[in-house]
Amino acid sequence: MIPQRASPSGMAAPVLLLLASACLAGLGASPAAAMTQNALADLLTGAARDDRTVPAPMVARFVSDEGESFVLDRSSPVPLLRFEDSPEVLVLRPSQAARGDVIYRDEFGQPVLRQTRLGGVTLFAHGRPGGAPVAVEGQAQTLRLQAMSAAALVQRLGIASVRASHAARRLIVFDADEVTPGSEAVFADAAAVAAEAVVRLSERKDGRSLVSRLERILFLPGRQSDVRWERRVVNITVVPSAGVAGRPSSARIIQAAWRRP
Repeated sequence: MIPQRASPSGMAAPVLLLLASACLAGLGASPAAAMTQNALADLLTGAARDDRTVPAPMVARFVSDEGESFVLDRSSPVPLLRFEDSPEVLVLRPSQAARGDVIYRDEFGQPVLRQTRLGGVTLFAHGRPGGAPVAVEGQAQTLRLQAMSAAALVQRLGIASVRASHAARRLIVFDADEVTPGSEAVFADAAAVAAEAVVRLSERKDGRSLVSRLERILFLPGRQSDVRWERRVVNITVVPSAGVAGRPSSARIIQAAWRRP
């Protein structure tokens, strides 16, 4: 019987690795060549690093297996996250976990993301209590607020008013008092988040009666962010110096609706 000749593609990975190592050693491999050797070893043995374990850029876009994507901005002391199907930027609070992992929680203490020491990221938000792995898709633009003029703030307040009024099927006026120069972006962001809260409330059977009576949402500066529902008016306090973290989230605005006087 004539032995069958093994094709290169059928050659076992250890044999190929041995040959590659011998070639590099014979050439007097430098440290850079050694790195190439390690990469080749990973490729041949199937140990190549997956995208989910590659350290992500400080501002990166992630995508789940289901196609849901979001941007995580870790370029400032306060991590920020925005799902691409939402206009709202979420403020996260990092905390250390086992094995050097970091858990990012929302303002209610619920886990949103978990990042491993090697860079892998797991998403817990949006109905994923057990978590779902996500992969880095690439770099993204920062989520930090950009400066705007007073005229631009007036326009953004109008846009938020239109969106909320459409959801409530009645006019809801958005107004801001005591806006100091340089804080316009924080008030504009707070208005967009408040409009998101009204839209979400209007989609709930137990929230329609609330927004149907709402007439005005007023934004004021203060030392601590706050939300107060007073009959037909919602007073929202923002902290201009805190940026995105200086205004309440839409979830907090909704929660305050059930605690109204």
